[in-house]
Amino acid sequence: MKKLIIASGLVVFIIAIKAQPPQPLKLPNVEERFKRTNEVLQQEVQTTTLQKTAMEQAFKIFFAAEDKLRKDNPPPTDTKVKEAMDKLANERDETIKRVLTVAQYQKYQLAAKKLHPPIPGEAGRDDPPAPQQ
Repeated sequence: MKKLIIASGLVVFIIAIKAQPPQPLKLPNVEERFKRTNEVLQQEVQTTTLQKTAMEQAFKIFFAAEDKLRKDNPPPTDTKVKEAMDKLANERDETIKRVLTVAQYQKYQLAAKKLHPPIPGEAGRDDPPAPQQ
């Protein structure tokens, strides 16, 4: 009888846990994104103090404008918002391209890919196929 009560209690507990609504996705704020971006770029693209300052300014402007467009929502599905975000990213990249050398800009482009969150369902798509048995 004790085993039945314990088993039913565990089942009720598991059902209660599974019935909880999923927590909403909390996006990092501007300061967190800026800090993370700055860390990755400084590791990947060795810049001078002047270049670093110009890149920081470009990202501050980009993150502030992006935050206004996003309005605490996940990545946009509206085409107008998406186009505006793409335009902001292109302006940021052009500003950074003017400051960096060609080799540094290539390193920047590779580092920028690391900063993007993975697209759901596409994780591991660039990995080599698993060996067949």
